[in-house]
This record gives sequence, C-alpha cells and structure tokens, in this order.
Amino acid sequence: MSSPPHPPRKASRLRRHLALAMLRLRRKGPSQALFWAIAFVLGVAAGLAALVFRTGVSILERVLYSADNHAVLAGAALMPWWALVAIPAVGGLVVGVILHRFTPDGRVRAVADVIEGAALGQGRVEVREGLASALASMITLGTGGSAGREGPVVHLAAVISTGIARKINASGITGRDLLGCAVAGAVSASFNAPLAGAIFAMEVVLRHYALHAFAPIAIASVMGTVVNRLHFGDVAEFTLPVRNAVAFYWEIPAYLILGLVSGLVAAALMRSIFVAENVANTLQDRWRVPRWLRPAIAGTLVGALAIVAPQVIGIGYEVTTLALTGQLLLLPAIGIAAAKVLAVSITLGGRMGGGVFSPSLVVGSLTGLAFGLIATGLIPAYSGSAATYALAGMGAVAASVLGAPVSTALIVFELTGDWQTAIAVLAAISTATAVASRFVRRSFFLTQLARRGVRIAQGPQEYLLQLVGIAHVTRRPGSPGALPMAVLESLAQDEMCVDHQARLKEALRRFERTSASHLAVTALSPAGEVAVVGCLSHVDALRAFNQALAEIAAEEHS
Repeated sequence: MSSPPHPPRKASRLRRHLALAMLRLRRKGPSQALFWAIAFVLGVAAGLAALVFRTGVSILERVLYSADNHAVLAGAALMPWWALVAIPAVGGLVVGVILHRFTPDGRVRAVADVIEGAALGQGRVEVREGLASALASMITLGTGGSAGREGPVVHLAAVISTGIARKINASGITGRDLLGCAVAGAVSASFNAPLAGAIFAMEVVLRHYALHAFAPIAIASVMGTVVNRLHFGDVAEFTLPVRNAVAFYWEIPAYLILGLVSGLVAAALMRSIFVAENVANTLQDRWRVPRWLRPAIAGTLVGALAIVAPQVIGIGYEVTTLALTGQLLLLPAIGIAAAKVLAVSITLGGRMGGGVFSPSLVVGSLTGLAFGLIATGLIPAYSGSAATYALAGMGAVAASVLGAPVSTALIVFELTGDWQTAIAVLAAISTATAVASRFVRRSFFLTQLARRGVRIAQGPQEYLLQLVGIAHVTRRPGSPGALPMAVLESLAQDEMCVDHQARLKEALRRFERTSASHLAVTALSPAGEVAVVGCLSHVDALRAFNQALAEIAAEEHS
C-alpha cells in the first residue's frame, strides 16, 4: 500500500496549479464569474484605500490643528497667525520634495489622469506617480491646503486596478472595466453613496453606460460603501436639522435662476484655477523658481489668506454644514465663497495636490445659501427655507465642475439623506450645467486634459486618431498592395512620407494635404539616415480608423 503524498510534494503541486491558472487567466482573460469576484475584491480594496487616505488626513488635522472629524475651523480660529501660515507652508515644502522626487513633471495625478487612462491607456494609470500623488495630497489636505480628498482617492483606487490589470494582462475592455470598478468603490466609500459611486464611474471616467460593465461596477460600489459603513456607521456626511421642502410649485423658477447663477460661479471657479496655474507657470519660469518650492509658496499664500478667512483651511465640509443648516448670514456667505475660490485656485495652481469636488460643494452651498437668503427675504410669504437653496446650489456648482449632472445629483441626495427636494436640485443642476458649458468646455477634468494637449472631449472619433498607430497597417516593400521601392523612395524625396511611429491623426492629415493615395513610411537607420521601411495607403489608414471606432462602439453598447 502506497504512502500518502509528502506535504512538500502537495505544496509543489498546488504552486503548479496556481501558475497554470494564472497563465490561463493572462491568456484568455477572466470569466464573468471570476470578473465579478475580482470586482468584489477591488471594491473592498478601493474602500480601504479611501479609508486609509481619509484617516491619514484626519490624523494630520488632529495633530496640527487639534481638529476631530475635519473640524479644522474651530482649531484654526484659536491659532496664532504665524502658525496658520507656517503649517501649510511646511506642508507645501514636503509636497514639493515628494513630487519633485517621484514624478517627472512635479504634478499631482488625479481624476483627469484616470479619465485619460480609461480613454488612452487601456484602463491603466501611472503607479509610481500615483502613489506619490496620494501621499502628497494627504499631506496637502492634512496641513490645511484648500482642496478636496475625492480626486486623490479616485486615482489611488485606479492605481490598485492598474496593478490587477497588469497582473492578469487584461485587455483594453477588461482594464477599463476594472478601472470603473475601482473608481466606483472609491467614490462610494468616500461619500457613503453606492448609487452615486456606480454612476460616477460610468458617467465621468468610462463615459458610457455599457450594460456588461454595470454589474461588476455595482458590486464594487456596494463593497466600497460596506467598508465605509463598517467604520463610520450608516450615517450621511451632512446632517440637516429639518426636512427641507419647496414651498410651492411656483418657487421652481427661483431654482432655475439659482442654476444660472451657480453655472456662472462654477465657471468662475474653474477659470480661476486655470488662471492661477498659468500665472504660477509664468512666474516660475521668469523667476526660475525650483519646482519643488512652488507648493511651499502656494501653502504660504493659503496660510496668509487663512489669517483673514480661516474658513478656507482644509477640505471645508465644516463650512458646508454651516451653509446647509443656514447658520451663516448673507455677507459672510458671499465673502467666504470668494475667499474659498481664491484659496482653491492658489492650492491647485501651486500644485499642492487635492481635488475639486469638495471645494465645489463648499462654494456651491455658500452660493445657494446667499441666493436663498435674498430670495426668501424678497418674498418670505411664498418661499421655503434658505437651506434648501444651499442644497440646490451645492449640487448645481458641483455638477457643473465635474460635468456629471446625474451622479452629482445622486451624491447630493446620498450625502444629505434628503430626497424630498429632488425637483429643486435637478432644476438648478440642469440650468447650471448648461450655463457653465458655455464658458468651460464639457468639464473641469476634460479641460485640464485639453490644456495638456489630450483632447478626448469630442469622443472616440477624436482621441482614437491620437491612439492608433500606423505600424500595424504599414505594408512592407514587396508585399501585396505595396508600391515598388523606387516609387516609395521618390515619394520620400518629395516629402510625401510619414514616420513609422506616427499615429493615424498625423497620417490622415498628410493624406489630406497631399491628396495622395499612398505615403512612404520612413524610419531612422542605425547610421542616422532616413530610410524607407514601408508603404501606407489611404484606404488602409481609413480602414484601421473605422475598425477602432467599431470596437469602441461595440464596447459602449454591449
């Protein structure tokens, strides 16, 4: 009778099975059931990442400002002026050193980079730079930088999904779905908002509502919420003292006007950030300021502003609560909103790190409260609560900044637990997004990308031209359909050629300018001379573009 296998032999056999399973996963991709299991794990991981980031910010705030649960305002109001300046200045210096050391451009990665990864990077983002950005943003927010925590958390979750996508060698579709799962888990964990997390991932990051992606994204969003509720409990981020209500249906026009005002405020917020970035770039180049010093200068300016308006310190949810509960008067609300716009512009223009969602909530709630105080003061007998206007303004400004009216409306409802004022909030959001889009193209994130030369706002027909290369449609000399070598060399001499590393965008522009049916494809030889390596036909280039469009359309409608 043979003896049972030796334990080491069992372990060796298990390792072989795991290796074979991983090899099969990398070659064929995950099955639907396995993908849902991965989405489950990814949602938990994204939720934990959001929790760790939030906890890190809270610890820094508690140590530096004696603040619990982001109640920075109370601690900042008791601090000497020099401490208000020194803390964000030192924080900015640390951030500058981190970004200088671990990123090639000294720039924090956030939501715009996740959108770019979904469109152009097969669902992948930069890992090393992303981890450095998360740490830098945590320090920025913990030391008083005036920005939001959601953008860094979204990118941190995208880093996790990128690691999984690389491990299983995920295709573009699978990689983007994994990215959507990570974003959904992070957003739902940040806001305790499972509905908004799932819709945000599809509306903002993936930019489509493909049915095949909905189930795993919903699973990840639910798990992110579970992580949040296990730690914080089933409570809304903001607690409203009374149930808001629209007084009468004829009050709706006031909310439409609020939407117009909120759209202008949102456009001013976004434009201010871009102007601040342009000014900072110009001054940095003119005065030859080291890039690691730029966040420290920004931190110093934010601290100086906090001497006059301590409400600008940190994420700002404490101020948002004051606005939503109607505890601010008209002039203070307007003044704090203006100071917050300035502080956010300095923080992000100075490359300190953080996101724009929380600031847009703060500015929006203050805008809505100010408008509500005026509206209810003019016609008190026919008006509801000014706090209702604050809620609607919060959603309107945030939706305009994010370019995400559906998910923002859901976030507002889930943040406050108030579903009764849906008509007012949706009325304000609809007009605000329409107005803001006249001044800033599509959204803050897509405009950020356009400023870097990455244009994906127009859809796949634009960015696919920048993504698809000509190498796989180039015909080698002598192959069927290729022109003779002598003809190709003649085309190259007449500059009717394109580099072998070019993208379809450049190739199609060449075809349009030259009206040629074929172009010579050239490359540098080891000796540094330009040599003809192939032939590109106009028909092949158009066929490749059409195939890429078909694949994207199939993904978005599957």
